[in-house]
Amino acid sequence: MSKDMLARGYTTGTCAQAATKAAMRMLLRKGNEKTVQVLLPCGKELLLDIHDIRIQYCGREPVSVSCAVQKDSGDDPDITNGVYVYSKVERTNTGEITLDGGKGIGRVTKPGLEQPIGSAAINRVPRQMIQKEVEEACKAAGYQGGIHVEISIPEGERLAEKTFNPRLGIAGGLSILGTSGIVEPMSEQALIDTIRLEMQVKLAGHAEYLLVTPGNYGLDFLNDTYGIESKDVVKCSNYIGQTLDMAAELGCKGILLVGHIGKLIKVAGGIMNTHSKWADCRMELLAAAALRCGMPGEKVCELLECVTTDDALGKCSKAEREAVMGQVMDRIETSLIYRAGREMTVGAITFSNVHGILGMTEKAEELLGKCKEY
Repeated sequence: MSKDMLARGYTTGTCAQAATKAAMRMLLRKGNEKTVQVLLPCGKELLLDIHDIRIQYCGREPVSVSCAVQKDSGDDPDITNGVYVYSKVERTNTGEITLDGGKGIGRVTKPGLEQPIGSAAINRVPRQMIQKEVEEACKAAGYQGGIHVEISIPEGERLAEKTFNPRLGIAGGLSILGTSGIVEPMSEQALIDTIRLEMQVKLAGHAEYLLVTPGNYGLDFLNDTYGIESKDVVKCSNYIGQTLDMAAELGCKGILLVGHIGKLIKVAGGIMNTHSKWADCRMELLAAAALRCGMPGEKVCELLECVTTDDALGKCSKAEREAVMGQVMDRIETSLIYRAGREMTVGAITFSNVHGILGMTEKAEELLGKCKEY
């Protein structure tokens, strides 16, 4: 199924916008709103159902209204799919419009995010969307008093434990996100944006050098070998090249890439997106390194027939393995420097679950020391 055939969804920001619009109408115009239509930043209009309406009165006048919109992520595998995003609006005497997060909305605890430390994790565009609905409702009703808006997601704190939020510096809940208002299904860009944000937070926290690993193997290795916790490591998935590009753009001084040989062997061939759907030349690269070391052709052909890098390296003697990995690390270093440029120091450590540490580039130990300083 192509991306164009997948169902789009809408963001938590859109849910907050729609719930706020409905709540404001009920607060200032009275009555109930079963549906509400919103105009999104991307220019699309959506008609959304309103749930769980709660109105508090003083006499006959509503003083606060709370209601919810259910998140629909379409075909995107989003942890927030199906959650209810609530907006509670209430009259105040301040003459101002204020916005905060309630239950299940995270709080910013580290610099480098869109909002300052201590603020609710409601991003800039959703804030604008909510503000617009409040202003338009007040103008339509001729209301000149103050309004306080509180956004909440009752399940947010529980769900946030399964997200990047705790590592990014968002505590106690989910974020209200979105720039277009629409969720594009299966978006790789969302993951890349998360990697960028994680690096941005670490650099804003005064780090100058970053430890990067593709996945959980690397996280376990760093913890078991060097006592480095996962919160101090950027997880880049398959996007090694784009991670280097973003790090350079953000002013990072150096990157140490740590990963299993089965993943990083591809970097020796200049492959910077290591997903198997783009390239798989692990054995060919090992075989080329073996030929450069002077291994006989018959032995090299055995390596080419192997399924895993561990299996291939297991067919080598210790001396052969060290020689092959020396060649591989030289090629990895060359590829990293070519992609990162000379202004950012780069290095790599590769390992195997069977053979342990297999190789380090020239600057690896120096970079490891600098990364551990932060």
